[in-house]
Amino acid sequence: MEDQRFLESEWDYCLVLDACRYDVFADVYDEYLDGTLEKRESVGSSTPEWAYRTFTGDHDIAYFSGNPFINDLGIPLNELKWGASCDYEWTASEHISDIHDVWKTQWDDDLGTVPPEGLTRAYRNNLDAVERADRTVLHYMQPHAPYLSRGKGQKLKQIQKGIREQGEEDDHGDDDDGGLLSSLSDSVRPKIESRLDDSEFAQKAGLWLELDPKDLVRDGTRVTALSMYEENLRIALESVSELVDELDGDVVVTADHGEAFGEEGVWEHHIETYIPALMEVPWLEVE
Repeated sequence: MEDQRFLESEWDYCLVLDACRYDVFADVYDEYLDGTLEKRESVGSSTPEWAYRTFTGDHDIAYFSGNPFINDLGIPLNELKWGASCDYEWTASEHISDIHDVWKTQWDDDLGTVPPEGLTRAYRNNLDAVERADRTVLHYMQPHAPYLSRGKGQKLKQIQKGIREQGEEDDHGDDDDGGLLSSLSDSVRPKIESRLDDSEFAQKAGLWLELDPKDLVRDGTRVTALSMYEENLRIALESVSELVDELDGDVVVTADHGEAFGEEGVWEHHIETYIPALMEVPWLEVE
């Protein structure tokens, strides 16, 4: 399997689908896009790791980011207090010339994320930036949870809230984690905390926030999550297929990393977790 070679490959526009597994993409993409598909190996198993290992120099890119980890705030990844814990001394704005914080301008409070059409709007509203840059990246949040058909995103909403309030927390010495546990009720939180040593349980906990309890009881976590995940991917691909017709140049569709649904005891995606479900990503050169 070839390395992703994100920046070394030839493209004018790269559409990044966050947390997109190769196998699920391969099953459905040709209903929306024509092109040549390859399986490639990402450089990281999470967005912070992928960004840190991919953007190491100075890059003239108009980057439309639906993912809050890649932002124009100037905060190094290792200083962020929301959504992930890592030691990467990497700041997006020091490596990418023109970042558009679509996660902020096109955020949908009801969905708890940036819907695909938000990326399209941001792109169309900033065509002058696209013209100035050597290349353009549109980083979609889907198929990453929250699952749009449910309309209740919790996990990303906590990250976005954490971004807005990070400075305030610093001033007041607030030690709330601002993430998964803070979004749970007082009655549920102690039970979750008491079992966090069980790594698989802890990994599933974030996923359960995005799923319907009735479906979980009927079908189990893996079947329920994969079904919603595929639906999220289809929603993204429908939007991508409409935008591709407007793009004048070589277009690639890929992912920063994959998503795990219990493979080797792993759920969702985590930094430096090198299993096929997280490392194998699509590389589609669109015709």
